[in-house]
Amino acid sequence: MTERFEALVVNKQGDQFTVNIQQLSLDDLPQGEVLIRVHYSGVNYKDSLASIPNGNIVSTYPISPGIDMAGVVVSSEDSRFQEGDEVIATSYGIGVSQSGGYSQYARVPADWIVPLPDGLSMKEAMIIGTAGFTAALSVLRLEENNLAPDQGSVLVTGATGGVGSFAVSILSKLGYSVEASTGKESEHGYLKEIGAATIVSRQEVYDGKLRPLGKQKWSGAVDPVGGEPLASVLSQIKYGGSVAISGLTAGTNLPATVFPFILRGVNLLGIDSVNCPMETRLKVWHRLATDFKFGHLEQLIQQEISLKELPDVLPTLLKGEARGRTIVKL
Repeated sequence: MTERFEALVVNKQGDQFTVNIQQLSLDDLPQGEVLIRVHYSGVNYKDSLASIPNGNIVSTYPISPGIDMAGVVVSSEDSRFQEGDEVIATSYGIGVSQSGGYSQYARVPADWIVPLPDGLSMKEAMIIGTAGFTAALSVLRLEENNLAPDQGSVLVTGATGGVGSFAVSILSKLGYSVEASTGKESEHGYLKEIGAATIVSRQEVYDGKLRPLGKQKWSGAVDPVGGEPLASVLSQIKYGGSVAISGLTAGTNLPATVFPFILRGVNLLGIDSVNCPMETRLKVWHRLATDFKFGHLEQLIQQEISLKELPDVLPTLLKGEARGRTIVKL
């Protein structure tokens, strides 16, 4: 086993903040029952926040960000995992309270690990990552609340981002008519290619005026945006429909009225991928490897980068420049 390996390390001491590639040893890794040789990670909004001094996401320094990882078990103190097993670890405290996937080796609690399901490679699992998992969990929750393709179109907001792109693709694969919302005219072709039936502008979703109730347009929605646009979406959901909310890029304030809920029976479904119970987590990953899996998965890769390229790439998500997924090969 190697004595030294590379990792992206973020550190904050007083007014000094650094992001650089360092040589580490296994003794530098946190506690955990399973040692993993990381093969792939991904770039998420949380990871970008971890790379800036005022991101307010990291609870302890120094740390290697990277809330996603896929790799091979090197050693394990837990009988559920053996040397050579291919595994996934996402969310929980990874890359936030303890070092994560931007490291060639990682030590992780066994309770945070998912065996790589049949039907997915490690690279495919990290193309999916937390973004794809969140989209899949959103679709699962919508299904559990009786959404079906014959009920009409489903809206996906923030459709060119990681969660949005996967939601469009999964819903289309399942036979839904997807209306994809974006403010980027240049990305209309991309959204059509990944399964959108119709492209709608941000203004069509929210024109700046909030109404207690609007015209009933969509049978359901996947929303990683939040804020005032979410309030507008809720007012336009059909009777008995549901909205799965997983993000806050438009803000944390939700200036909605009770009318969609008490007059149309609309459901607002909170989607949390961080502390999602393992039973649900395993179910979602199984479906991502089976009926949720679509043929153009690699088309969602915006770029594949090395560890050394990460410091320059991480800020792009904070500038709204992402389309699909950036994965990191370690």
